[in-house]
Amino acid sequence: MKSWPQILIYGFGAALVLVLSCKERTKEDSGLADKIPPEVSDSGVSLLVLGTLQDAGSPQLGCKKLCCKGLFEHPDPGRKVVSLGIIDHLAEKQFLLEATPDITSQLSDLNQFAGAAPGKMPNGVFLTHAHIGHYTGLMYFGKEAVNASEVPVYAMPRMQSFLQNNGPWGQLLKQGNIKLNPLNADSLVKLTPSLSVTPLRVPHRDEYSETVGFRIKGPRKEALFIPDIDKWERWDRDISAMIAEVDYAFVDATFYHGEELNTRDISQIPHPFVIESMTRFNSLPLAERKKVYFIHLNHTNPLLSPESAEYKKVVSNGFRIAKFGEKIEL
Repeated sequence: MKSWPQILIYGFGAALVLVLSCKERTKEDSGLADKIPPEVSDSGVSLLVLGTLQDAGSPQLGCKKLCCKGLFEHPDPGRKVVSLGIIDHLAEKQFLLEATPDITSQLSDLNQFAGAAPGKMPNGVFLTHAHIGHYTGLMYFGKEAVNASEVPVYAMPRMQSFLQNNGPWGQLLKQGNIKLNPLNADSLVKLTPSLSVTPLRVPHRDEYSETVGFRIKGPRKEALFIPDIDKWERWDRDISAMIAEVDYAFVDATFYHGEELNTRDISQIPHPFVIESMTRFNSLPLAERKKVYFIHLNHTNPLLSPESAEYKKVVSNGFRIAKFGEKIEL
């Protein structure tokens, strides 16, 4: 079996010639060095960025922009829908946050990083809500694919009901491919002696389920994961105060600003724009701003290109942009 560093080098070699956001990506900005972790985390618990994109990925179906055209011709293997992996190396357990349409390759990446056997199913999958990029990967646990046995799926009450009462998800339960584990807002779930996850209700378009973010606690550090939320002021919690309580904060950055999406009524998609989040967070000390990782980027978001002025502005203000393959210790 190839080592994780070898896989990353082989898997991303092709990306050096790809077109990203209408610009060529160079070896220097591909971040390969950042994606080569040590074999075992010092703390015993690692968090791995398995995807950074909005639900529909990039390039997106129907997109006629030049940047999408380039990616249709030269796909970038690092562009995957938003997901985090958590590994407790000592307990030899792996968990997924979100079941995305890219789950096949993301589970492979997670297993390779963890040193697990190829094809090993996760010890748990945590779902934030019922929008397409966050749960539809469950279908690959079914009989048309791996035909898994009782993969634990952690979900809030409305999310559970949605899966139980709608096909094809109900079939996964009837056949024993997945097993639902209930979540309750603000109620800690102890996964191993060194790892716990707590769901946090957030305001969002809840057509089929409620929406949550997650607070992930390792033996030394904590991370916040809020890939989808409406405007910060609609939340009954203070996001700045929450950033102060954790060591890393992966937050919704779907759109950089409202002008980038000129084919939709932006009022119907009320994500916090990155420029709004930066304005809100700019008063924080630099050490606090460095905790912020922008994630869940729409295919139109200029932050997908490290060469863009917008990307450089975000970084110059002390914030970070989540990168596929990035690893942090908890």
